[in-house]
Amino acid sequence: MKEIKLKLEGKIKRLTNKTFKFDERVEEGWFSAVYFLKTKEIVEKLKKDNTVTMQFFQKTDAVLCGTDEVIALIKTFAKNVDELEIHSLKDGDKIKPFETVLTITGPYQNFGYLEGVIDGILARRTSVATNVYNVVKAASLSGVKKPVIFMGDRDDHFTQQAGDGYAAYIGGSIAQATHAMNEWWGKKGMGTMPHALIQLFEGDVVAATHAYKETFPEDDLMALVDYNNDVITDALSVAREFGEELKGVRIDTSKTMVDQYFFRNPDVLGSFDPRGANPELIFALRKALDDEGFHHVKIIGSGGFDAKRIEEYEKRGVPVDIYGVGSSLLKIHIGFTGDNVLLNGKHEAKTGRKYRPNPRLEKID
Repeated sequence: MKEIKLKLEGKIKRLTNKTFKFDERVEEGWFSAVYFLKTKEIVEKLKKDNTVTMQFFQKTDAVLCGTDEVIALIKTFAKNVDELEIHSLKDGDKIKPFETVLTITGPYQNFGYLEGVIDGILARRTSVATNVYNVVKAASLSGVKKPVIFMGDRDDHFTQQAGDGYAAYIGGSIAQATHAMNEWWGKKGMGTMPHALIQLFEGDVVAATHAYKETFPEDDLMALVDYNNDVITDALSVAREFGEELKGVRIDTSKTMVDQYFFRNPDVLGSFDPRGANPELIFALRKALDDEGFHHVKIIGSGGFDAKRIEEYEKRGVPVDIYGVGSSLLKIHIGFTGDNVLLNGKHEAKTGRKYRPNPRLEKID
């Protein structure tokens, strides 16, 4: 049983290293900045009898993520962890600029070398969770909570997928492209067909869809319809072939391409950018499907979507039913800072920093 299930059932409060599977070299300082390692050595030699409070914050409105991972990191690698007092917010908490999200109190030499590693975990996880939250929020502006598929597998190193998938889950995406993205929180990856499948059937979308249906008969049947840069023609061909069995069509037209629909209908041009999966093309696709009675076929939009673009589409009522989003969700734009702010119970901090108590923090057992 995965730990996330135990957490959701209230049997454990936090995920542990059973989920995160840290690299054991963390303990020897392999991933810590050298100046932290040197400071640890100096303190062990000259300032061993100390108690510091290290405090972590960031500078924007965000959805916090990475606290379970950080606490597991401390419990796994800090020396004499029972001597430390840890207070933390929770994954999924909404946080404000400069709000304290975590404090660690104890002998510096027991945990201080982990400062940069902690900053990095919180920065990446919170950035992804916040990005996903903003996209999910934008996709719900119509009053209908439209699914967002996390498609970030090709936009970063594959070793990041488990953590990014968990952060996306915290942000509100429960449909993700790879099994690895689902590793920490319990489900399997999902997906239908790439352009490569259609290429192998020489551009025949109907044949590729037949092959998919034959191989994966239990799946909802979704066809990718932009391979030939003629989404309405191919969407109607697939819909006519499969009828009620077809659940959706995905449009992934490149921003450098103008769909054939506009060359057949030049009279609609002149007041908008006709490239990519633009609103006018999607309106036309929806109308074409509806005119032939395929009201049940959903439209999945992917390729270059971010929160701003989705918000624009939703405000215009563009008939996208599901959004596939990738690279914009992986932009790391939130940085965390750890500061020593108390020394032996008294204020001692870099100018401009101070101890900021936060009643929302919970003490970690």
